[in-house]
Amino acid sequence: MIDVEFFSSPIGLGHVTRDIAVVDCFENISTKFVTGGPAVKILKNLDYKVEDVYSPPQFIVDGGSLKNPAKWLWRYYQYYKDCKKISKKFIEADSPKLIVSDEDFASLAIAQDKKIPTILITDILETRFTRGFASLIEKKMNKSMQEIMKNCDAVILPEDGPDEDNIRRIGPVVRQTVYSREELRKRFSFDKKIVLVAIGGTDAGMFLIEKVLEIFPKIIDCEVVLVSGPSIDKKFEKIRNLGFVTNLHEVIYASDVLVSLAGKSTIDEAKEYGTPAIFIPINGHFEQEDNAKAEGFVFDDIDRLETLILEKLGEKRNPIKKNGAQMAANIIKTLLP
Repeated sequence: MIDVEFFSSPIGLGHVTRDIAVVDCFENISTKFVTGGPAVKILKNLDYKVEDVYSPPQFIVDGGSLKNPAKWLWRYYQYYKDCKKISKKFIEADSPKLIVSDEDFASLAIAQDKKIPTILITDILETRFTRGFASLIEKKMNKSMQEIMKNCDAVILPEDGPDEDNIRRIGPVVRQTVYSREELRKRFSFDKKIVLVAIGGTDAGMFLIEKVLEIFPKIIDCEVVLVSGPSIDKKFEKIRNLGFVTNLHEVIYASDVLVSLAGKSTIDEAKEYGTPAIFIPINGHFEQEDNAKAEGFVFDDIDRLETLILEKLGEKRNPIKKNGAQMAANIIKTLLP
């Protein structure tokens, strides 16, 4: 029997990395992950038990802008139905004592039907991808999502703020490292000031790489390093590409400036480790736009990226340490039958 079964959304790598941060705080609790795609590689690298079964629809991004969100939403609905069948199979086979979902609502629906305690970890309480007629469908999906959230034993939000009803706001949830910044810089051979460009688990951030390639000759006395992720496996002339890494938090810590899409977990990692950062959202992606706005950025800032990088290179590091992972682990342990 599994004590805690994690169903982690593979739409973005931030879900599984923060789940790892939580599990790292466990002692004598058996766990298993159900997810898919590059998230599986990260988990296997750390010797976690994992099932590679989810294959979500990819966002269509052209020139940094989200295209045809209504089509994506329809494909997501079909994916959700598939996930209900998949999660049911594993829940029945594994008989977990507790289900933790990181934005995988299908597993919550199945677990709640079976009267298994459920915890949701999420960044958002509703989606706003579409407009017009498609938004009516999205509103119905949001209503179903909110009903599932209402029935959870706890909803964990990795943000600061007060608790309300079953919602627990615990602050950022970030993986920890046993290495000092100096040790990490030596391991990565970071000898100069490092401008790190990270685009996540898909090729949606290719526009960000293209912009940096355009301006990098003007960024003197620095080295530009890419983390292009699992979808872009190529070398770039005069710029080192680390490709897909399973320890992005450590690379961020070792760097001097981060340029990234506006994913919540990447933002939290930069703030935790005090690395000055620039967050460019995918245009039209409401969640990334909200995240970027909270940090003082918008999509159009890509046109002044050179200036922003030079400004950030002059900033002092300001690490903001939180204890969100341990708080999340404590909530989970409290709710274990």
